[in-house]
Amino acid sequence: MSDVEVEVVRVFTCGGAGGNPCPVVADAGTLDAGAMQDIARRYRHESGFVLPPEDDTHDLRFRFFVPNHEMEMCAHATIGTLWVLARRGRLASAPVRIATVSGTVTGFVQAHDDGSWRVEITQPTGRVVPLASERVDTVCAALGISRDALADLPVHNAATSRVKTLIPIRWPEGLHALAPDPAAVEAACRAIGSTGLYPYAVLDGPGRTFEARQFPRSSGYPEDAATGIAAAALAFGLLHDGTVEPDDRRILIHQGRAMGHLSEISVRIGFAGDRALGCLLGGEVAPEDERGSANEGSFK
Repeated sequence: MSDVEVEVVRVFTCGGAGGNPCPVVADAGTLDAGAMQDIARRYRHESGFVLPPEDDTHDLRFRFFVPNHEMEMCAHATIGTLWVLARRGRLASAPVRIATVSGTVTGFVQAHDDGSWRVEITQPTGRVVPLASERVDTVCAALGISRDALADLPVHNAATSRVKTLIPIRWPEGLHALAPDPAAVEAACRAIGSTGLYPYAVLDGPGRTFEARQFPRSSGYPEDAATGIAAAALAFGLLHDGTVEPDDRRILIHQGRAMGHLSEISVRIGFAGDRALGCLLGGEVAPEDERGSANEGSFK
């Protein structure tokens, strides 16, 4: 196999720091699924791969892998990959129509005056389903907390792309103190039909600012510094509960503070009258110093 360049970026940075690392392969046409997963295993992060479109209704096709499996959709990898393509002058059209396993995603790339770019992507209207009481007990046990740690809001399974479990924690300090066992998280997620536990707390209700953490079901690592589709699901959960007003003002979700990688994710819900149509999910991206070549070891 010829050399394959892997560029690592940090997605959903906050003040130019933090964010979630994302390896990107901008030319993945020579890679099969096994090679893509090997790259994700090597870098230990969700990874994005750019492929030619298979039809004339899309501009690009993306695939996504974590160390343990392929994902149908990864929001932060989509944003990071679009940012890499924009920096390389590879985006000929705006908006960009992207084919993913979960369906079509539209990307919007806006240039800043300093030559950098801000990226937003579409997500469909969220589905929000409150958990039954016994399922809430399962979630609390997995997190190692009692019900007293919960805020007076429902626990939901919610999704725009993949199901995440939204768990309202009474205080940010309680959120930061969580230290669940990954095996318990995986067992709970499988029992309740979720791909990750997403506990959150309100930082500034009127300012629509929240703090969250993501404990994935089986991605190959215990916690995620920024999870775009979980943040999108949270926005619709907040709307469902009346925690945010039904308008298109930006909702900000901070994530990764407990990991030392503070991230900031922006969600804007769109409406037709009183009906939510979907959302725009976005954030800032920064280059990582690390670059690599996938032509060594298992990548041959």
